[in-house]
Amino acid sequence: MTVLNDRLRPIVGPGGILTSPSELLVYECDGFTIEKNKPDVVVFPTTVEQIVQIVRVCADLNVPFLARGAGTSLSGGCLPVGGGVVISLSRMKRILEVDYRNRFAVVEPGVVNLWLTNHIKGQGWHFAPDPSSQGACTIGGNVATNSGGPHTLKYGVTVNHVLGVEIVLPDGSVVRTGGPVEDNPGYDLTGVIVGSEGTFGVVTKIWVRITRNPEAYRTLLGVFETVDDATNTISDLIGAGIVPAALEMLDSLILQAVEAAFHFGFPLDAGAVLIMEVDGLNAGLDADAERITQVAKNNGAREVRKADTEAERQLLWKSRKQAFGAVGRLAPSYCTQDGVVPRTKLPHILRFIQGVGAKYNLRICNVFHAGDGNIHPILLFDERDADQVRRVLAASHEILDECINVGGSVTGEHGIGVEKIDFMPKLFTPEDLGMMLRLRSAFNPDGRCSPRKMLPTAGACIEPTKAGRRAAL
Repeated sequence: MTVLNDRLRPIVGPGGILTSPSELLVYECDGFTIEKNKPDVVVFPTTVEQIVQIVRVCADLNVPFLARGAGTSLSGGCLPVGGGVVISLSRMKRILEVDYRNRFAVVEPGVVNLWLTNHIKGQGWHFAPDPSSQGACTIGGNVATNSGGPHTLKYGVTVNHVLGVEIVLPDGSVVRTGGPVEDNPGYDLTGVIVGSEGTFGVVTKIWVRITRNPEAYRTLLGVFETVDDATNTISDLIGAGIVPAALEMLDSLILQAVEAAFHFGFPLDAGAVLIMEVDGLNAGLDADAERITQVAKNNGAREVRKADTEAERQLLWKSRKQAFGAVGRLAPSYCTQDGVVPRTKLPHILRFIQGVGAKYNLRICNVFHAGDGNIHPILLFDERDADQVRRVLAASHEILDECINVGGSVTGEHGIGVEKIDFMPKLFTPEDLGMMLRLRSAFNPDGRCSPRKMLPTAGACIEPTKAGRRAAL
């Protein structure tokens, strides 16, 4: 490692490199804390040219590398499985350009998601993808995992708002796909890169679509006695032709943590609550809100509250988006799963999750993007207890297996990372996986860039991951 460090230090300077074991501990995992491994070195480039030089050094020495944003990802996407070099993009945080007339902005990958909205909101614009971690996660990380968020139902996920990227490939070459033009000819390479989880190269610049703020909002809180009533409301709303900007569900256990943290006034005796929001032209929103209220009451809602002021609306969304942080009041550790099911299967999957919790003697709370069936069961445990870790992993696998069984998927926005590689052969045929590996090899032929992520090795011939082996014990 001495040779590696000696070659990297002149590139980023003495203040741009970490090598001591205590400093490297910070980079041994992301939000998926069950799997950990320290990198050999962490570097903090500030320019594309520096990244090119770093990648070329890794190529010369045959050292693996991977890019890292804020580390808020939840499936081990920035876990340095084989050690090597972590390229932290946290210092590349400039908003390079905003073009309101053409509706786009150009940002560096380390720009925090919410910074862009705050930068342009004074002109009446925002960046539509809004993950719950938007106050910390970076746009580069959003691109890696194709992040969603509460407003995905109406506005779409990250790929729907990325016009182009600049990327440094594993051989050090710099290429650009797409750009400010809406429709580029040829293959959609930008769409291929978004969601590739950093396995193609290091994204260094992003052209993103910006969105006009709606004229007005109506934000409602439906209070239900049971989870079934809340989930049936979701299906009926969509079936009635209503497309809310957001539909978010919180169950009784997560309500306890959120209410203790934010004192919003959530009813602690409720089985579940739904945050239901419509936006657009002011003229039609009251009618939409009345229709939503009626659908909720038809499904047994005992109360439907309306946020009467912008301050109330913001507090309600703060309670939702910071719910995961509030979970720390319930347990010392938690594992957030990310599955997708058809909306009509939400009552079934939540009952299934309840049964899995009882089977493994685990508390599981739920807060999720209900409108598009993207569930986020949060399994509470103490990672210092090996038996609890085993039970959490086994329970997680059963929940994700059931998502597949009912016609869904094992991820909606968190990605595959290292956590869910074992599920890929259950979702795709060997031929499909082989084609994906060929695509990755076109960008990353030597496999140095973020190795052992997303796709099982040797096509469908799987070597179980450590997490998979643990769960099988």
